[in-house]
Amino acid sequence: MSSQVQKRQPWLNHGLAGNLDILAGSVVPPALAILISILMGLDFSIGLLGVFLPLQLISVCVLGMKRQGARGVKDGLLVLFVIFFSATVLVLLVSVLVSVVIQGSAAMSPHFIYQNNKYVSTTTSLEYGGVGHAILGTLMIVAMTTLAAVPLGIAMAVYLTQSSSKLTGMVRTVTQALSGLPSVVAGLFILSFMGFANLERSGFTGALALFPLMLPTVARVAEEALRLVPSDLRLAALALGAPNYRAFFQVILPAAKSGIVTALLLGLARVVGETAPLILTINANNSTNLNPFSGGIATLPTFVYGFLGSLYDTSQARAWGAALVLLAVVGILFGLARIIGRTKNSSPKKIKKANNV
Repeated sequence: MSSQVQKRQPWLNHGLAGNLDILAGSVVPPALAILISILMGLDFSIGLLGVFLPLQLISVCVLGMKRQGARGVKDGLLVLFVIFFSATVLVLLVSVLVSVVIQGSAAMSPHFIYQNNKYVSTTTSLEYGGVGHAILGTLMIVAMTTLAAVPLGIAMAVYLTQSSSKLTGMVRTVTQALSGLPSVVAGLFILSFMGFANLERSGFTGALALFPLMLPTVARVAEEALRLVPSDLRLAALALGAPNYRAFFQVILPAAKSGIVTALLLGLARVVGETAPLILTINANNSTNLNPFSGGIATLPTFVYGFLGSLYDTSQARAWGAALVLLAVVGILFGLARIIGRTKNSSPKKIKKANNV
């Protein structure tokens, strides 16, 4: 049995010499890089990119040529770059999370979640004030944007996948163009529209600024999700006598539910942390405002922007705390969306009971 597995998967048959080569190629380059960096007093980034990476490239090329020739060199380089850049992204992500948690934990307390900053200045102690009003403002603006962008984005995706009209190419081109729209340009456009329509700065205008940023993301991802649904399902529903709308809503849309939820997630990720459009379209407010159509309103991104530029330690701590809360809000929204979009498979007991019946 083992010989058959080795024939089908020859990369598993290393042998003692092959295992020693892999061990040497994995241990020698970092050890030499650490030694050279210590002796020469090199910075970590210089040692990583200028010493370790070249040594690892040489090691991969030598081992690849020894084991599989030129093909082994190409395979080894591919694996090395994939692992290196994946580890780089992971390190950057972990460093950002650790920095936000460490810096933001100084301001975290129960009252920081529900209090507002009505009587708080840049030098006020962290024992007073919080981001409760900013959390409510962020949720209201994002909810208004989602209620408008998600249905329209899904409708655009349905039109692009189910219609044979000649206008689908133009709609797809416009959607792709919107996906590259800078956020500050969207804010400037809504700001000029506010002057034309005589609208005051409010949460509603902030939601309008986020709308063109969320719409193309939802439309494009939902379109790809609908295209991944096998056409046989739609044809089978039509063959059973179901009209087109019932075939779509009862067969195609449930099959693409996970992709639709992914579109919602990416849309939320696109707009929940946007700052520039909100700075241009809403007025800051240190008190709680539950009316998104009138008056100033606070959001977590604008809260961070307002306090991070201060020279006082308390203000910077509030900004880091708001950033930590923003990460927590995004995580909660993503978790809820995943729970809602999770496919519920039948449990073994239900399957057994059904088979017995």
